[in-house]
Amino acid sequence: MFLKSLFILVPCFCFATSSDVQSQIKLKQGKWNGELQLNQQTTLPFRMEVQKVKKEYIFSIHNAEEKIVLNQPSIQADSVVLDFPNFHSALKFKINHKSELNGYWINYNKNNNYKIPFTATAVSKNATSDSEATPIIQLSGKWKATFDPSTADAYMAIGIFRTNKNKIYGTFLTETGDYRFLEGTIQNQSFSLSCFDGSHAFHFTGTVENEKINGNFYSGKHFKGEWIAERDELFQLRNPDSLTYIVKKEPFTFKLKDVEGNDFTYPNSRFENKVTIIQIMGTWCPNCMDETRFFQELYTKYNAKGLEIISVGYETPKEFAGQAEKIKLLRDRHQLKFTFLVGGTASKSLASQQFSMLNEIISYPTAIILNKRGEVVKVHTGFNGPSTGEIYTKYVEEMIALIESLLE
Repeated sequence: MFLKSLFILVPCFCFATSSDVQSQIKLKQGKWNGELQLNQQTTLPFRMEVQKVKKEYIFSIHNAEEKIVLNQPSIQADSVVLDFPNFHSALKFKINHKSELNGYWINYNKNNNYKIPFTATAVSKNATSDSEATPIIQLSGKWKATFDPSTADAYMAIGIFRTNKNKIYGTFLTETGDYRFLEGTIQNQSFSLSCFDGSHAFHFTGTVENEKINGNFYSGKHFKGEWIAERDELFQLRNPDSLTYIVKKEPFTFKLKDVEGNDFTYPNSRFENKVTIIQIMGTWCPNCMDETRFFQELYTKYNAKGLEIISVGYETPKEFAGQAEKIKLLRDRHQLKFTFLVGGTASKSLASQQFSMLNEIISYPTAIILNKRGEVVKVHTGFNGPSTGEIYTKYVEEMIALIESLLE
């Protein structure tokens, strides 16, 4: 397998922090249980860990196998602020006690007023676990799911779940990407699944009867929808390589600006006789970040053999300067050597206009693969990342085989 280890959203190193900030933080080390208050009736649980290494506190959030190490803590007025490493959002809280804190998750990508209350408490060393309980319902396997059924916005998905006693893990695959690392619990005939990664706060509830599921889906505090599912090991979504395609038989060309504001036209001499991947993405998009990590590995291995990658970012700020800044932050944080361009605002219709040789751009991310002659050989819509297990592994193997064949 090309990627031998699970991706972590940031490298696990300790950020340097000031002694003044650290001296104001007094928290119990170990595991913590957090909750986002999505509405009056619904909370999204998440797992957090607090560690102290060489007098510095390290905070991390865990979603199933995923570990997100938060940026260095800072102090604003009487609150501690933890920025998420890849997304423009933060946890801002007050320390009520060394084992208790409360505050808000703030998502600046939406607006400065998008706040969701959260609390967290340290897990006692003497706390008992109900993980040994055996649930009544069996959820492991593959489920054919429909979100927003009986509406014009209905869409299909595949639920892939595995269980361990009363714990449930898995994800949903859609035609535009997966819902990343989900985990939750089973109780009697019902269950819940959640993911909190700094960009999204996903929470799913479901009740099972006669091998069918009826449930609700929450995205932050702004969206609630319904979903249904039935067990179906054979159900398949449409092939992600068939959804976006060439409609104009003419040379593949486009003109945008790079992150420094310089004009960039494809094709040009740098990309002559090179295999090229064009990535349509946004730095606010978790699936795009998963794809970027894989592309970084591809680039490291195959750039010297003739592979180039052009990443075109569509961002939440309205002005070019803000859009370019977000893309440069991503590039510099992960030391990416791709070519980075600014597409504009986070609009699929804008991306479709700029790449009008395609039928349409329906998803962030979308990957366009061109051979050495600059001809499109494949367009892959969406990205099903590491949380999808064997599906992700198969995609990695197929993409590597394609790139190697084009480089010959």
